[in-house]
Amino acid sequence: MNKINIFSFFSGAGFLDLGFELTGHYVINYVNEIHKEFDDIYKYSRNKMGIPEPKYGHHVEDITLLLDKKNKEYKERFIVLKEQIEESKIETITGIIGGPPCPDFSVAGKNRGKNGDNGKLSGVYCDIICKTKPDFFLFENVKGLYRTAKHRTFFEQLKRKFKKNGYVMTEQLINAIEFGTPQDRERIILIGVKKAVADKLSIKYKKNQLEGFNWDAHKLYSKDQISNCSWPTTNIYAQDVPMNIPDNIIIELTAQYWWTKNDVENHPNSRMSFNPKAGLAKFRTIAEGDDKKICYKRLHRWRYSPTAAYGNNEVHIHPYKPRRISVSEALAIQSLPKEFCIPSDVSLTDAFKSIGNGVPFLAAKGIANTIFDFLNSGEDDN
Repeated sequence: MNKINIFSFFSGAGFLDLGFELTGHYVINYVNEIHKEFDDIYKYSRNKMGIPEPKYGHHVEDITLLLDKKNKEYKERFIVLKEQIEESKIETITGIIGGPPCPDFSVAGKNRGKNGDNGKLSGVYCDIICKTKPDFFLFENVKGLYRTAKHRTFFEQLKRKFKKNGYVMTEQLINAIEFGTPQDRERIILIGVKKAVADKLSIKYKKNQLEGFNWDAHKLYSKDQISNCSWPTTNIYAQDVPMNIPDNIIIELTAQYWWTKNDVENHPNSRMSFNPKAGLAKFRTIAEGDDKKICYKRLHRWRYSPTAAYGNNEVHIHPYKPRRISVSEALAIQSLPKEFCIPSDVSLTDAFKSIGNGVPFLAAKGIANTIFDFLNSGEDDN
């Protein structure tokens, strides 16, 4: 199979896209992101890594406008988008990937559901997929959309619309830590394939459900393996004092392992961190590993991080230094390659927000590989 073409929406700083492209099986052809600051990070980081620009360029715009039939300019842009996807489908299999902003489905966030400003974007994303008809799609969102009753109803409505438009699907609540990311981060992943494409590739499905999609194929650790470890809880905070590696842990899932792996102290973003100022005294009173508080969460060097949520007053503190974690440390928590860096002139707020919003790189890469394997699975039967 030729490399698969990807049209990316809600691209942010490009973590999901990078996971797909660095498998070697995909090419990012189109990028959409509403925030110029995040798109600037996307462009800068990819340029530093030597990754070519997308064929159809970057589009910094609100995707809801693409469906505004009264707006002549955006109506024409949407026609062009459809033509680009059709052109891409002639060349090779083509997919749309994206994770609409999710605070409205998060219990810890706004929790406004489908009627919130961000919640509406999930419906718009669904409409764009159904109107442009890519060969497959990936929809990523918070677990609240999957587990909260009122949000689950909306999720089922979206799936019915995909079904009506000829897609067969599979879904799973995944955790990024299963793919090797040092972070406890659950997300719902929904994948859909056009029936005509599934038939062409000899992919089996039954009652609009894809069969044989091996969600575990590229997971590095099972939930049982992780839960059976003797993870440390808390230790008295001591500035710059070494600590032995505990027994019976998976060191590759710890913050310290990734900070060493990515050489965060010498990373271009190592000096990018908030100055604690008034909070300095408080930072010295919180035990290492005490991450159960709503706001001030101190990581443990020999444990994985809670979900990277660097906003809404949530502060993640360095295990053995009296400060917040740096941008380079946060990038490592998202399992990004050490070559990935953010321009130094980006504001700290935008840098941390773009990192927290991103899909963990190793989870993205694992899912991308699983999709590729699945799309190729039927060919062996021919």
